[in-house]
Amino acid sequence: MAQSVKLTLKTLREQVYDYLRESLNRGDLVPGATVDLAKLSGKLGVSKTPLRFALFQLENEGFVTILPRRGCVVNVLTLKEIRGIYQIIGSLESSVVRSEFHRITPAVIDRLRQFNRLARTAVVEDDFNRYYAFNLDFHEQYLELSANERLKRTVKTLKHRLYDFPRQDRFVKEWELRSTDEHEEFVQLLEGGKAKDAAAYIRDVHWDFDVQRSYVEQYYGTPAPESVALG
Repeated sequence: MAQSVKLTLKTLREQVYDYLRESLNRGDLVPGATVDLAKLSGKLGVSKTPLRFALFQLENEGFVTILPRRGCVVNVLTLKEIRGIYQIIGSLESSVVRSEFHRITPAVIDRLRQFNRLARTAVVEDDFNRYYAFNLDFHEQYLELSANERLKRTVKTLKHRLYDFPRQDRFVKEWELRSTDEHEEFVQLLEGGKAKDAAAYIRDVHWDFDVQRSYVEQYYGTPAPESVALG
């Protein structure tokens, strides 16, 4: 009986989490807004327990800040946070390229090029959702070679933070085209057996905040200054 109850609560918590993530993605919960736990609990028809668990997970992922006795605030995505996310993703992806380079076979190279072509076609056709999916698929081809599950979860969570808060209707076409060019240069380095150069390129060019900053500012509109604290 206890095991059955635990499973039910876990499922409910996951459903509440998914609902909140979708609300963030759609922009229903906007950055800077306060979440009223009592009202949200009534709206969903659930107790505050699964709601708190879901919010704790979102706080751990950087989406919200829980304020004792004052509810919860949806975090603002600042340039400071974006810079930090880029640094972490770049370092982690670079480490995978170095450690798993021996597993990047011609078949992996072919898949990388295939997803990059699909991503570029999506950009040309102004389909950002397809581009976004193929872009993630491109990076997954080498990330999935790693046995480090914590590393992969961290990268996935940080990318959600960048792109799903909320998902932008627009995209910067010049940036996405440049991104596919960078992907091709990265693949050429892999194909040429240049492990250190490929790892450095993904970290110091593709995921370097200062290299990408002008595009970041275009995509996110006018992000808050780097000195502004989250929440």
